[in-house]
Amino acid sequence: MTAPIVHAKLAWLAHPQELSVRMASLSADLWRLQAHTWRRALGLPSEDPVTPHADDTRFADPVWTDSPSWDLVKEWYLAFTHHLQDMLYDTPGLSDKERRRAAFWWRKWLNMVAPTNFFWTNPVAMRKAAESGGESLVKGLRNFLEDMKAGNVRMTSPEDFKVGENLATTPGEVVFRNRLLEVIHYAPTQARVHAEPVVIVTPWINKFYILDLVPRKSMIRYLLDQGLDVFITSWKNPDASMRDVGFDDYLVDGVHAIIDTARKFTGAARVHAAGYCIGGTALAMYMAWANRRFRPEEMPVADWTLFTTLVDFHKPGDIEVFVDEASIRYLTDKMARTGFLDGKDMAASFRLLRSNSLIWHYVVYGWLYGEKPPPFDVLYWNMDTTRMPYRMHAWYLRELYLNNHLVHKDALTVAGQPLDLGRIVQPLYAVSAEDDHIAPWQQTHLVTRHVAGPKRYVLSSSGHILGIVNPPVNPPKRRFWVADTPGNETAEAWRERAEARPGSWWEDWMAWLKPRCGELVEARPAATKSFPSLGAAPGRYVVEH
Repeated sequence: MTAPIVHAKLAWLAHPQELSVRMASLSADLWRLQAHTWRRALGLPSEDPVTPHADDTRFADPVWTDSPSWDLVKEWYLAFTHHLQDMLYDTPGLSDKERRRAAFWWRKWLNMVAPTNFFWTNPVAMRKAAESGGESLVKGLRNFLEDMKAGNVRMTSPEDFKVGENLATTPGEVVFRNRLLEVIHYAPTQARVHAEPVVIVTPWINKFYILDLVPRKSMIRYLLDQGLDVFITSWKNPDASMRDVGFDDYLVDGVHAIIDTARKFTGAARVHAAGYCIGGTALAMYMAWANRRFRPEEMPVADWTLFTTLVDFHKPGDIEVFVDEASIRYLTDKMARTGFLDGKDMAASFRLLRSNSLIWHYVVYGWLYGEKPPPFDVLYWNMDTTRMPYRMHAWYLRELYLNNHLVHKDALTVAGQPLDLGRIVQPLYAVSAEDDHIAPWQQTHLVTRHVAGPKRYVLSSSGHILGIVNPPVNPPKRRFWVADTPGNETAEAWRERAEARPGSWWEDWMAWLKPRCGELVEARPAATKSFPSLGAAPGRYVVEH
């Protein structure tokens, strides 16, 4: 945290001429702000010289503008915040990555000390306390103590949801289980289904039911209603006993295991695979592995789909602030002591990326306003964290995020096979999200350059989760852009010629996928004599803590 900020300070001291120019600019802005201060103090009209960014809702209450005193608190805070941020982004003599790291950590501190985060500098909190006769403070203290007991600033109440009761309720059976995963096969909702099944590889960073939330949001239920036969991974939540499980195990005993199970269960020679986030990265590695491991006529995957997936980690988004040699060495040493990376550490990192909306918003509303967080299934899922085994996660961070070896031909060997993305010739449908800060769409688009075969790229509105959990609704709430791509164009060139459509990309995916999934056959039960039920969906692994 401190190193990039110190480097930025030293860089400015080493460039006094540039520093004097920035100080002159700051001085001019402060004079304008001082003039605004005097006009407001005298009761004269004056437009704010500094305005919050469009996505900054901290000062949305009218009191921050209507009251001269609170308007000045807001303006002086924003003025120094914006100037410091701009200076850090423009630091001379530093690499782009180092500037972004310095600005990120300084922004986290500035967000923390915002006047909205403290009772005596938050007029809304004081007003609520007066109006409620202090009841909001009593409730806020209770929320604070409950958060301290939970060891987390909660974004929703744990008692609002229970997996298997009001989340992940689509009927199905666990038909395969090993030390790494359970394979869930869902019961059909149609009398006839397409002969070749769909296999979904979910991330092991979180639990699978993000694709099976409440019924109206469930991608699983939607696919079943489309007449598709669906299998999905539910990963084991690792403990210290799994410290030596490596990525080879995740590929062979995980991705290959579910594909093999689906083929044997249905009798189909091929499956249609989809992967989400890190599950999609694993699927891309599996596709490279399988295209070298099997003869073309034996290839078990007919086509593949990626949801918000990175294969090129050159610019992995805001998460890069945690990715350098020192940070990875720190994490690796920590995992070596425990045998795993605790899911709370991972969740804290992702929440830091959007600290105002994912941390301080809940501090203000919960502790200062005394409000309970509303039930929200996505946030409940986000808090339902999982651990990462030491050996696998250390390898993944170093080889992919730090060294970016996946995009270099044969630079990685997994389960006995050198990986070359260029060997992948199966058709690809890749979906990304416009506002994704975990897997930026400009970076996920690069997959189209690294793999062969036909490619269709889709850009959904919204972010990493809601861009994917995006069921069709009437009238449409979102939109998407879509175009086939030869793979030799930039993301910006693709965007310029892509067709904009209202609604959900799910319908376009079905138009692409269903004709490839074979003829309609009589629907298969969720479990059979050859693959008896090992337990009803959502299974055992998903509820382990």
